[in-house]
Amino acid sequence: MADTGRVATETFVVGQAGDRELKADLYRPPTPNGAALVLIHGGSYVRGGRTQLRGYGIFLGRLGYTSLACEYRLAGEAQWPAQIDDVHAALGFLHDRGPALGVETGRIAVLGNSAGGQLGLLAAGLRVWPVAAAIALYAATDFLGPGARARGAPEAMAFLVGDDTSEERLASISPVTYANAGFPPTLLLTGNRDEEVDWRDSLAMYLRLMDASAQCELHIFEGAPHAFDASPDYGRRCADLMALFLERHLGHAGNGSARG
Repeated sequence: MADTGRVATETFVVGQAGDRELKADLYRPPTPNGAALVLIHGGSYVRGGRTQLRGYGIFLGRLGYTSLACEYRLAGEAQWPAQIDDVHAALGFLHDRGPALGVETGRIAVLGNSAGGQLGLLAAGLRVWPVAAAIALYAATDFLGPGARARGAPEAMAFLVGDDTSEERLASISPVTYANAGFPPTLLLTGNRDEEVDWRDSLAMYLRLMDASAQCELHIFEGAPHAFDASPDYGRRCADLMALFLERHLGHAGNGSARG
């Protein structure tokens, strides 16, 4: 176990994917507040890894939240549904081990950026494992929407889903399909100068959830590109919005300082 400024980190094997192990990094707060998140990295399903959201894991740990940053098989290794299956493996691990980690299983949320945001929202909608709240940054939510079609969908999705790029198949992996009154409270953050994922995807998800009388909050940052939270100023603002959202929907955060 390594210590990261009072937040301890440890790597676990959370599942098996074919002939290899699925690993995840656990961020343990000095004083757990009973709530936890699964952190899901982005990278267009073809790159990225579980350390990508390390900064959020440390930030949230200082507030008392336990975080599990997972990995999933990328499209070059395995096609859909491997990616969502691997996220479910991480959620299942956290639900199973939660009590031993000081986590209440009814207070487990998901947080993802880009492709990870899509995976987190989909996990929240599919409800294979209970998800108490969802946070998604610049996430694709509708693979049949105008933004996705402008980038070549549905045919362009073959790299992820294989030969079956039917509208039915793409609808089944689009989080907007599952937006209903039972969807958990959701926080969406995006920038309106995103050249990779149309900001209107977040708007569409927000409107669909609001029409269903679900709880949802949307923040659109003017002039911000994809992955804008990599900038320290934007990153701090996003982290503060996440902290407020989680305090409202997962219970009061610990008294740890948000910044070192």
